[in-house]
Amino acid sequence: MSDKKTIKVKLVRSVIGTRDSHRATVRGLGLRKLGSVRELEDTPAVRGMVRKVSYLVEICA
Repeated sequence: MSDKKTIKVKLVRSVIGTRDSHRATVRGLGLRKLGSVRELEDTPAVRGMVRKVSYLVEICA
């Protein structure tokens, strides 16, 4: 059992019409299609990326 904290991030809005840097951030989080979910390690870097594109993603329980 892993003791590392993780968060699940889901892409809920399309990246069409968004800034190139925001598209790159979404790709950096490993999200491709609308509705895709990734479980990522809960680090300050990941938290910052999620905060940057918070209007495109949501954190799942």
